[in-house]
Amino acid sequence: MMKRSIFAVAAAGAVALSLSACGGGAPASSGGSASGSADATNSGPMPTVKMMIGGIDKQIYLPYKLADQLGYYKKYGVNMELSTETDGGVGAEEAMASGQVDMSGAWYIHTFDFQSKGKNIINIVQLSGAPGERIMCSPNANVHSPADIKGKKMGVTDLGSGTDSLTQFIASKAGLTKKDYTTYKAGAGATAIAAIKTGAADCVMTTQPTVAAMESQGVAQSAIDLATTDGATKAVGGNWPAAGVIANADWVKSHEDAVQRVVNALVDTMHWISTHSAQDIADKLPADYVQNKNVKKEDYVKALDQDKGQFLPDGIMPAGGPKTIAAMEQTLGMDTSKIPVGGTFTNKYAQAALKLEGYTATTKPAGDDG
Repeated sequence: MMKRSIFAVAAAGAVALSLSACGGGAPASSGGSASGSADATNSGPMPTVKMMIGGIDKQIYLPYKLADQLGYYKKYGVNMELSTETDGGVGAEEAMASGQVDMSGAWYIHTFDFQSKGKNIINIVQLSGAPGERIMCSPNANVHSPADIKGKKMGVTDLGSGTDSLTQFIASKAGLTKKDYTTYKAGAGATAIAAIKTGAADCVMTTQPTVAAMESQGVAQSAIDLATTDGATKAVGGNWPAAGVIANADWVKSHEDAVQRVVNALVDTMHWISTHSAQDIADKLPADYVQNKNVKKEDYVKALDQDKGQFLPDGIMPAGGPKTIAAMEQTLGMDTSKIPVGGTFTNKYAQAALKLEGYTATTKPAGDDG
């Protein structure tokens, strides 16, 4: 999830990767030489790359760990060190921007937020085309549409987080502002469930497996669907690319070989997801990811089967997606006129990965204008 939304402007490059100045943090101690090879395989020395995920056990972020479970990082010759952000700790994307880790598994929207602050952060592979979120509401709240948010207590992961911003955007579709409802920090998992149970929040924007837990306990029901491509398109007006991998453009430029290896592993993982069932995927993930005190494995599988369509099969940034994100940022107060949309992402590495494995892209790619 996105921890902070930052609003201002900055310049970036073009879709083929503008990797000039503007970049924040120095290269982390990840090794990996800048060979520039677009067809990097497992030949040569194995670089180490550090990536922090915005909640590694969340269903919307399952590809990062699944790639590890499948052995794909090793397959493509990269020693991947995965970590997850903790509640109250530094956000995954902030850890990347400050150089604590090399990459962040986080929402694509961060590229706009960072570039608006003069930090040239870019998206190097896109894993989902929808936020994977649902606005879950108490049956007594009587919320069925964005207009019904008025006067309600709306739970978000954190104040200023991606779920906070997305809630504001959903409300704006009904002509509402954040002054028309109360925002409550509900966290995720058990704390989000408790917020509904205690009445601290009427609704909570959250993801699987928390959604499944709420439904199985009869605590809340899905009021607004942002978990599927169709649902997200209806709610926000177009593709809403969410989970991806973002990194500092300067780091990417100096570690292109390592970057390509990581993208190779993730693109292969996305292809695996698209050709396997929800049960197959759940069986490959760590046991405590799919079954714990909040959710049973059968509920996790059912939820994944329902929302599996959020995952893109090829790692390609979908056409129209960047424009949807830019429109949201503009609605929430950011002047995006000086941020070239094509400078926030690249399909270069995903396309090279597809070519390497002989896969065919099925996602219509975004161009320089998104």
